[in-house]
Amino acid sequence: MHTDLKKSIELMSPAGSWEALMAAIKAGCDAVYFGVEQLNMRARSSNNFTLEDLPKIAVITQQAGVKSYLTLNTILYDHDIQLMKSIVDTAKESGISAVIASDHAAMFYCKNIGMLLHISTQANVSNLDTVAFFAAFADVVVLARELSLKQVAEIARGIEKQQIKGPSGKLVKLEIFAHGALCMAVSGKCYLSLHSHFASANRGACIQNCRRSYVVMDKDEGVEFEIDNEYIMSAKDLCTIGFLDQIIDAGVGVLKIEGRGRSADYVYTVTQCYREAIDAIQDGSYSPSRVEEWMPRLATVYNRGFWDGYYLGKKLGEWSDSYGSKASQRKIYVAKGVKYFDEAGIAEFKCESHDLNVGDKVAVTGPTTGYVEAFVSEIRKGGRAVDAVSRGDQFTFQLSEKIRPSDKLYKLVAL
Repeated sequence: MHTDLKKSIELMSPAGSWEALMAAIKAGCDAVYFGVEQLNMRARSSNNFTLEDLPKIAVITQQAGVKSYLTLNTILYDHDIQLMKSIVDTAKESGISAVIASDHAAMFYCKNIGMLLHISTQANVSNLDTVAFFAAFADVVVLARELSLKQVAEIARGIEKQQIKGPSGKLVKLEIFAHGALCMAVSGKCYLSLHSHFASANRGACIQNCRRSYVVMDKDEGVEFEIDNEYIMSAKDLCTIGFLDQIIDAGVGVLKIEGRGRSADYVYTVTQCYREAIDAIQDGSYSPSRVEEWMPRLATVYNRGFWDGYYLGKKLGEWSDSYGSKASQRKIYVAKGVKYFDEAGIAEFKCESHDLNVGDKVAVTGPTTGYVEAFVSEIRKGGRAVDAVSRGDQFTFQLSEKIRPSDKLYKLVAL
């Protein structure tokens, strides 16, 4: 039924920094999403871009054949309206592909000036009638995160049957989250940090109280118990790569990777794995053995453990049992970039921290470079081969991709 959809499935990756933006493009995304200023849900946790960055982002993405989506998905107050309009105006003038919004004021303004719009998951779209309502404003609707695949498929069939079309005249596309952080809140609507620290998650200022450990007190006798077996409000990360074929068969048109607050290595690795999975579904090579290859790679970067989300009919009960990441690999900063010799394919660095040895696996990140992984097969210092370098040493090794002076070199160590 959804054969055509398999050919047009869109993989959307997070870009919380220039490094992440370039990493997503290198890894094979079809689109990136990002925030500017403070009117987005990662205002606190990511290095947001500015209005002045929008023309550059548009040029970079257009040259790469990648779509660019600007998140403007917070609750808006009266004093935000002028800034919202300024952001949307600049996005349109710069050539940004679309705006992702949840507040009706932003939707209304996008419609008035002809800016393409996607409805954010914060709008909590959970049924076909709501999709039909928002079709007057948007060509893409991000469904609520709590739906099962059966519910998603029913909505997709309804769009096809009723020929529900967006402003572009095309059938409305459905978007869902495919990978990344999940929280206990209903489609991201949370008031916990507002209650405790007057920092609203719905205004992009979440302090992630739910990820912490807690002590329960018996009010009658004052006896305290630490809940040490599970972080009872901190859900594991969503991972759908094991049933991605079912998601596409359900009629989903856009797959979103969560993680604008995460680093370039996370964006690169997750995007690359899901790119390979989508391609495998399209060429018929998707299989359990391929999934077994992707899962350990996904586990190397930041994660709180994995679960399937609600898609397969499970209830929320997959809680993390520790604080922070369960990544099977960590980055150790080693050196900063100095120069790249194009003809020889040699990168030069200055060691500023830990030792680097022949045979080490390394990663290079930078605003233009994005993310590059390599194995160090030979190190040269002062024109001769050495087994290792340490702090203060200037050294070179062969690297297939160009690096810049602003780049950082990390050693990747298995845990």
